[in-house]
Amino acid sequence: MTPSPAGTLGIDFGTSNSAMAWLGAQGAARLMPLEGQAQAMPTAVFYNAEDNRTHFGRDALQHYLDGTDGRLMRSLKSLLGSPLLMETTQINHQQVSFQDVIATFLSSLRERATQTLGFAPTRVVMGRPVHFVDDDTARDAQAEASLRQAVQSVGFTEVSFQLEPIAAALDYEQRLTRESTVLVVDLGGGTSDFTVVRLGPKRMAQAERSHDVLATSGVHIGGTDCDRQLSLAQVMPLLGYKHRGPDGREVPSRVFFDLATWHLIHWQYQPKAISHAQTLRSNYSDPALHARLMQVLSKRHGHHMAHEVEQAKIRCSAGDADTCIDLSVLVRSLQAPLGVADMQAHLQDLMARTVACARECVQAANLSKASLDAIYLTGGSSALRPFQHALQAAFAGVPLVEGDLFGGVALGLAYSR
Repeated sequence: MTPSPAGTLGIDFGTSNSAMAWLGAQGAARLMPLEGQAQAMPTAVFYNAEDNRTHFGRDALQHYLDGTDGRLMRSLKSLLGSPLLMETTQINHQQVSFQDVIATFLSSLRERATQTLGFAPTRVVMGRPVHFVDDDTARDAQAEASLRQAVQSVGFTEVSFQLEPIAAALDYEQRLTRESTVLVVDLGGGTSDFTVVRLGPKRMAQAERSHDVLATSGVHIGGTDCDRQLSLAQVMPLLGYKHRGPDGREVPSRVFFDLATWHLIHWQYQPKAISHAQTLRSNYSDPALHARLMQVLSKRHGHHMAHEVEQAKIRCSAGDADTCIDLSVLVRSLQAPLGVADMQAHLQDLMARTVACARECVQAANLSKASLDAIYLTGGSSALRPFQHALQAAFAGVPLVEGDLFGGVALGLAYSR
């Protein structure tokens, strides 16, 4: 077999979205098209039960939203380090492990890279969060080992890892003209990671950069946690969350938390879960709310609802304007309001914990906020207005620089040595 040309493929395997970049022997790293001209794609797999085909990214989401019979899998990265990873689930009459689902998605990424490059890449640098699992080093190591195994199983022979915020820093460094001390903020779908790092054009040529990294920190909070919080606050009450029954007690909440959590939704479609939800009928004073819950479970509307929550969050943040969550899949014209003030209030605690982690990172570097030249934002969730407002309040006077929110980490991974 003819060896592939020298180069590095950087893969940002994200909780919500993924991206890839290629750096050849010469030149600059470049993002790769993944779906048409789009350089990022949702980390989603849809197993089509009608024709046994497997779909990825936007194509996967569209088949699900169009009502095609099958199984949608999202937030796959959240399973790394979880006991669920090696469990199997039935997909098109076969038992498939979640580890295999991750490998299937990664195989699709490698195939897309091969189509663009004209050869199959063998060297890859994978991004990883500062912590796959908070406060559990053994599970964190197992998460990386599981991801390495999945990457190797699809044909990559030289696999290394780089922390995602450091990768983002390496991308940002390409456009700097002077030495700077930067807080890199990487908010993805599942984690928030921070790095204080020295960057500059004179440092780029150095092979060893560990001494430039002054501190790293991370917390397991990301965009999907925001989606869950907004779903619980604005949508799940329409199914009975916090509803009080005839005895004055609230309806048991487990089913609502699972329906609001991307990677747990599909478990609620299982016969056992539906049977349990049916027994909750006596806990409701309003039978219409229980009927609506059963409709969501029996017709598998959970992912559709989660998608609408995510889209409303993006609209509300991008436009800095009130919007509504479309729930017409349940009842014609049914909507749940989502205002700017609502989002600010519902996400306040998550944002405070995230910004506290950023502060801890700067403190661990033995610096004051006045020592920072910039805060560099990457990761789709860093665009959230409530987060940016909280960050500006905590680091007043430090400029916020917005990078390529979906491609910056992938580019930096390709530059990693």
